[in-house]
Amino acid sequence: MDVRTLAGAFSWNELLASNVEEAKSFYTQLFGWTAEESEMTYGGAYTLFKVNGDAVGGLWQLPAEAQQQGARPYWGAYVTVDDVDETMKKARDLGASVIVEPMDIPGTGRFATIQDPQGAIISFIKYE
Repeated sequence: MDVRTLAGAFSWNELLASNVEEAKSFYTQLFGWTAEESEMTYGGAYTLFKVNGDAVGGLWQLPAEAQQQGARPYWGAYVTVDDVDETMKKARDLGASVIVEPMDIPGTGRFATIQDPQGAIISFIKYE
């Protein structure tokens, strides 16, 4: 069993970069990852970082509007959950702010992103 599919496990890491090509070059050289280009189902380019052919993380462009609001490149972590909508309700009840409302990624699953009461950002996902 792949532990990443279990509720509560960190299951994905994703870099939002201001310069995708620069980031791709840096990380492939640093860690020996390979980079495979793909398209996001809702538009835009997406890079999968792979180790021995297995995807270990992703890379995509930090949106211009986020950069204009002061966002800097960052690595985001995803935690697997049993129910994204229920987890979002619980996060709100615990004082989290919503960054990305629950949404579907066709062919992947459903995810959302929050900011905890101390300001840390984390995403959670239920895989198909």
